[in-house]
Amino acid sequence: MKALVTGASGFLGSHIVDACVRVGDDVRVLVREGSDLSYLRTVPGVEFAYGDLRDAASLRQAMDGIDVVHHSAARVTDRGTRAQFWDENVAGTKRLLSTARAAGARRFVFISSPSALMGIRGGDQLDIDESEPFPARHLNLYSETKAAAEPLVLAADRTDFTTVALRPRAVWGPRDHSGFMPRLIAKMMTGSLPDLSGGRRVYASLCYCENAADACVRAARADGVGGRAYFIADQQPVEIWSMLALLAERFGGKPPTKQVSHGLLRALAFTADMVWKLPPLAKHSSPPLSRYTLALLTRSATYDTSAARRDLTPPLVDHDAGMAQLEAWIDSIGGVNEFVRKVK
Repeated sequence: MKALVTGASGFLGSHIVDACVRVGDDVRVLVREGSDLSYLRTVPGVEFAYGDLRDAASLRQAMDGIDVVHHSAARVTDRGTRAQFWDENVAGTKRLLSTARAAGARRFVFISSPSALMGIRGGDQLDIDESEPFPARHLNLYSETKAAAEPLVLAADRTDFTTVALRPRAVWGPRDHSGFMPRLIAKMMTGSLPDLSGGRRVYASLCYCENAADACVRAARADGVGGRAYFIADQQPVEIWSMLALLAERFGGKPPTKQVSHGLLRALAFTADMVWKLPPLAKHSSPPLSRYTLALLTRSATYDTSAARRDLTPPLVDHDAGMAQLEAWIDSIGGVNEFVRKVK
């Protein structure tokens, strides 16, 4: 099978490349000229196509001879204007989808996100399944645009063009330098992460990078998945604040202990979100605190993954094994300071 991976220079995208190689796929990656390609250049047999989702000509060239597309590229931070998020996450996906179909690709695997279900007024979401509807108002532009792009992908499903959406949440593991885990560890190294739990337990489904990538290659081959979305997660949820205390102990950080008023934090996050809608700020920086970030740390979010276990098989790596692999990788690159060095 000939696979095209977008977002391959990023964290999850690089693991999708690895998973494709492991199952014997020929891999082409769509990358920008200025991207960090140091890891991809170490992967034998990877073919490079240079371009981006806004350039239709580069997409047509990248798609030549492709059987399956793994679409991992997206704008995922709080930084960016509405126009930037819609252009990359919605229009870019639509452009790639139509190019893939016109070029004769047989499968399109879209990396969606459970964040698409996070509403402004939402609370805990415990053990929800894929029947959960999207909210009327989303927490941020990332959530909003993922919720807009996913139905476009699923509606394109045909007998000769299978489309499927995977929703891994909080992907973690080796080679991540800017995701949620290095960001939280960086704050604990400086003692600047307060305890936002409010004295309650906050549960979350996480997804180890290899489990997310393995789901992609299985979705590229599985029967009966067309036009469907799947939650992808590790076998067991974690309790966020207990996990953070263990991470602080392992890496020499300061566990979160300082209590902060939730009312004050909500007010600060709302104010920051409003101010950072201004294009001069939105284009160049992320808000110091957002309602989205606050929700990730204070709302429980766990998922019923029985559909994925049935159609794509259970996750291969459990939490303890994944944590051991992450710790070994951090040691191999020079320790925790190197792990968090690129956090902004």
